[in-house]
Amino acid sequence: MKLATMTAHRGRILHCLRDPGEAGDLDAIDYFDDGVLLVDDGHIAAAGPSASLLPGLSESVKIIDHEGALLVPGFIDCHVHYPQVDVIASYGHQLLDWLNNYTYTEEARFAKEAVAQSAAGFFLDQLLCNGTTTAMVFATVHPHSVDAIFTAARQKNMRLAAGKVMMDRNCPVELQDTPQSAYVESRELLQRWHGQDRLHYAITPRFAPTSSDAQLSLAGHLAAEFPDVHVHTHLAENRDEVAWVAKLFPDSRSYVDVYKRAGLVRERAVFAHGLYLDDQDCVELASAGSSIAFCPGSNLFLGSGLFDLDRARESRIRVGLGTDIGGGTSFSLLRTMSEAYKALHLNEQSLPAVRGLFLATLGAAQALHMENSIGNFDIGKEADFLVLDGAPTALLERRIGRTQSISEELFAQMILGDDRSIAKTYLMGALAYSKEPVPP
Repeated sequence: MKLATMTAHRGRILHCLRDPGEAGDLDAIDYFDDGVLLVDDGHIAAAGPSASLLPGLSESVKIIDHEGALLVPGFIDCHVHYPQVDVIASYGHQLLDWLNNYTYTEEARFAKEAVAQSAAGFFLDQLLCNGTTTAMVFATVHPHSVDAIFTAARQKNMRLAAGKVMMDRNCPVELQDTPQSAYVESRELLQRWHGQDRLHYAITPRFAPTSSDAQLSLAGHLAAEFPDVHVHTHLAENRDEVAWVAKLFPDSRSYVDVYKRAGLVRERAVFAHGLYLDDQDCVELASAGSSIAFCPGSNLFLGSGLFDLDRARESRIRVGLGTDIGGGTSFSLLRTMSEAYKALHLNEQSLPAVRGLFLATLGAAQALHMENSIGNFDIGKEADFLVLDGAPTALLERRIGRTQSISEELFAQMILGDDRSIAKTYLMGALAYSKEPVPP
C-alpha cells in the first residue's frame, strides 16, 4: 500500500455485509464502536477496530478523528429526476395529472442549455449535502441535459448513471423525439459518456405509454448492442397507468411483458416503483437480473400505492431505495427510509433500521449492479462514505442519548434525521461536503 496516500478516519463504523431481512439480523452488519476506516488512493484499505489498526500505521498516515460520530457508506439513490428540482412540493395530483400539470411543463424549460446546467449543479449539491454519493438519474429528452448532468458529476468525481429520455407519443410536441432520433442521440451520448471516470449511461424510455412499439424496440436494440449499460424506466406505479398500458399494448400479457418483448428486461435494468405486479412478473424480473427502485416518498405523496418488499425479496428481485424527486418530497435517504418504514407498516411489513440502511447502501448498489465498487466497506471498494452527526438537532441529541444499541440509534436517525444529520460526505476519500466550515 502507498502509505503516503493513506488516510485513517476514526469514529464509530457501521456497514452491511448482506440483507438483514425483515428481522433485522445483526449478523448481517459490521459495527465497530471505536473503529478506523483506512482509505488508500480513494479506496477502502481496511475497516476494523482502532485497537487493531492504529498501532500498525506509519507516522505518515494522516488520522482524522470524527469524535465518536457514525461513519456509514455513502447513500445510493436508485431513482431520481434532476429536472424536477423546481417542482418538488407542488400541490398533489396522482401520477398522470402530475406529469401533465408539472413535469412536462418543467422539462420543456430544459430546451435551454443554461437551465439544464444550473439545475444539474444545484441537484448534485443537494445530493451531497444529503449524504448521497451515487444516483440513477433521469434527464430530459434534450441531449444537452445529459451532457450537463454528466459534466457536473465528473467535476465532482461522483458515480452517477443517467440518460436521455425517450418519448415519441402521448406527451407535448416540444418534448417528442422519434424512434430513430432517440436511438441515434442515445447512442452518441452513450459512446461519449459511458465508462468515463465513474459515469454510466442508462437507456431511458420514460415509461411505456410515451414510447411507441418502434421506439421501445430500438431501445432494446441499443441495449443488446451495449450490454454493460443500464436501462432505466418506470413500471406499474399507478393503477390508471397500468390500465392505460393494457390498452396501448393489447398483445402484451402485462406491463413487464411490454418491456420484455422489447428486450429491456435484463441485467442492469432498473424499474422504478413496481407496485402492481403479478407472480409471473416477479419471476421474470428476478430471472433476468432486473431491479426495482422502491420510492416510498413519491408513492405516498402521489397516492400511487404500497410496495410489497417481502414479495420482492422472496422472488429474489434486487431492490434499492429511490427518492424520486420531484414526486418524492425529500432528497434525504434518511427521510426516504422513514417513509419506507411507514409505507411497509401499512402493508403489514416491517423495516428494521439496519435493513433501511441496507436498502440505501449495499442493497441499492446491488440493484444498480455496482456492488463490486460501492455499497459497503469491503477492502478495495471506492471510499464513498458519510459522517452522521449524533446531535444535529436538540430532539435527536436527546433521543439518541436514551438509545441502548446501534440499532436503536440508527432507527432514531432514520425517523428523525434529514440533511441536518449529514456532517460530512466523502467521494473516493476526498471531502465533498461539510456542514461546518473546513479550517484552511
